[in-house]
Formats: sequence, C-alpha cells, structure tokens
Amino acid sequence: MIVCITGMPGAGKSTACEAVQSLGFVRVNMGDVVREETTRRNLPANDVNVGALMLELRKTAGTRAIADLCVSKIRKSDDSRIVIDGVRSMDEVEVFRSEGQVFLLAIHASPARRYGYLRSRGRQDAPLSWSEFCARDMRELSVGIGGSIALADEVVSNSNLTIDELRMQASAIVKRALKEFED
Repeated sequence: MIVCITGMPGAGKSTACEAVQSLGFVRVNMGDVVREETTRRNLPANDVNVGALMLELRKTAGTRAIADLCVSKIRKSDDSRIVIDGVRSMDEVEVFRSEGQVFLLAIHASPARRYGYLRSRGRQDAPLSWSEFCARDMRELSVGIGGSIALADEVVSNSNLTIDELRMQASAIVKRALKEFED
C-alpha cells in the first residue's frame, strides 16, 4: 500500500506523514528528492533554486519526473507500506499506482496558517515574504497540485487542529484505509 500525501506548502503534510510512519510505513519525501538534486548541482537549497529545479525537471523529463525518481527508492525498500510526502499532481499519483495500491490523502489549511507554519519551521527554503509565499503557491498550482487535492480519497482540514490532533486524524484515516485494502 502506498499512501500519497498532498497539500499546499505548509498545510501539514510532513506532520501527517510522521503519523503514517508510526503505523509502520516507510517515508519517501518528494521535496527531499528535489533538494538532494539541488545540492548535487552545487546550488543553495533555497526556495528559488529548489522551485526552479522542480519546474526544470518537470519541463525536461515530463510531469512524472520527480515521482519517477522516487520509484527507485520505493523499489529499494523491502517494505510493503510506503508513505509519499509531497505529491503534487495526478500524473505523479499514476506513477505510484503502477507500484501498488494508492490511497491519496490531502491536507488543507488556510494561506495565513500555512505561511506561519513555513516561516516557523526554519528551513532554508522558507518564504521570506508574503509575496514570495504567494509566488510559491502559484508555482505549486501550475504543476497540478489542485487536481490532486480535489481528487483525494480523504481530506483533513488543518484549520484549527493542534499537531497532535492532525496526527490522530491522519492516523485514523490511514488505519481505516488499511483495513479496507486488507479486506
């Protein structure tokens, strides 16, 4: 089973992935794949470089490029339970469907809340301003993330949840999905 987590930047995807990992899933982070490639190219892993490389990879190798890079990690794993952090399009979901049964979980949060999360987590690629944040959102929408959110099997609204509540909801949803897949 492959659980794919989608959502706009800062919505809580990584927190949901942590909850799914606690159920015995191995995590593959799509953003890490792009950040690793950015570093391999000797570029600072800031938002501008990571975003530009993400778009370049999709332009030169197709809309499935980043998912294709993740497949090698999935195939190297001996685990039958994988959670993918950061799915951005239905084309990527289709790549993962070729590797196993997929359950697509979307995490949603308001722009103001997401901006606060991104600024507080202290990663090098955090937006430096509201306008940079909005530009990042538009970049994400341009690669199809809206479709994966709209077509998710389940959606968690992370508007007023604590981190523990988000983890509990994500965990409960995936446990139900696991039960359905195993039946």
